[in-house]
Amino acid sequence: MSLHSSVAAVVAFGLLMAGARTVYAQAAATGSGQMYPNKGIRVVTTGVGGSNDLAARLIAQGVTESLGQPVIVDNRSAGFTIGEIVSRAPPDGYTLLVYGTPLWIGPLLQAVPSFDVVRDFSPISLINKAPNVLVVHPSLPVSSVRELIALAKTRPGELNYSVGGTGGASHLAGALFKFMTGINIVAVSYKSGAVETADLLGGQIQMTFGSAAQVSPHVKSGKLRGLAVTSAQPSALFPELPTIAVSGLPGYDAGVVTGILAPARTPVMVIRRLNQEVVRVLSRADTKERVFNAGGEATSNSPEEFALLIRSEIAKWGKLIKEAGIRAD
Repeated sequence: MSLHSSVAAVVAFGLLMAGARTVYAQAAATGSGQMYPNKGIRVVTTGVGGSNDLAARLIAQGVTESLGQPVIVDNRSAGFTIGEIVSRAPPDGYTLLVYGTPLWIGPLLQAVPSFDVVRDFSPISLINKAPNVLVVHPSLPVSSVRELIALAKTRPGELNYSVGGTGGASHLAGALFKFMTGINIVAVSYKSGAVETADLLGGQIQMTFGSAAQVSPHVKSGKLRGLAVTSAQPSALFPELPTIAVSGLPGYDAGVVTGILAPARTPVMVIRRLNQEVVRVLSRADTKERVFNAGGEATSNSPEEFALLIRSEIAKWGKLIKEAGIRAD
């Protein structure tokens, strides 16, 4: 055998062994002795019919075929406890969580948090983003954010806004608005969305920072007046509305996001595989359309980008919650 042939054989053998080691490492990393996935995957999320449920089902349907294993959605009652379920699951890629902003807000409201999002989870990808919308009852004589702020300053403690619960998106959006403007508006908490909407339409509540799904039909019908979106960037969901940030309150950002996560210490190769599959599903036109029609915007990013987003969200909301003295009911 020539020297050239001998070198080529050694190189080929080295590549073969490297490939074998990679396959072995991937299999060992899942604790299964086989390539991931080799059984069904469970995606835990909130109740049936909500935006989290829709996102989870679109992803489950989209990746089942390509992964070759069934992906099952496990709906649990809304609340921070679903974070506990997944944080305590084996870190093998077979139990995932679809949830969003409440996941990292919840522990900030608790005296003794039951989990730490940064410590106990491995982010996979962002899934969905959506603004809340600042709307007022038509009887309120304002047509812009600046006019609302000016009116509130002349009537401290007289204007109220509805919230769906302590620490929810509408509550924090309103609290941030109050904090940055220095105005005194009163939060009125509702346990029933139907009652909240009825009071908004009836004028018992002057304003809210509602979800797109909640307020969009009433803005379009003229029963509520939209002033601005809470996200940092304009939203295709409400192209006619400016952001609060450019309407007199620079730096304001209270957008809502949803993402998919795994328990901490899930093997990196599993996280990468799942990210690839989720990004593929979210890039499809039919997925984007269904999410948009439900009041959101399908979006994705890398695990590292999602992790940075979570950390920045915790820093921002943690400061507000501490300074405003907000605590869970």
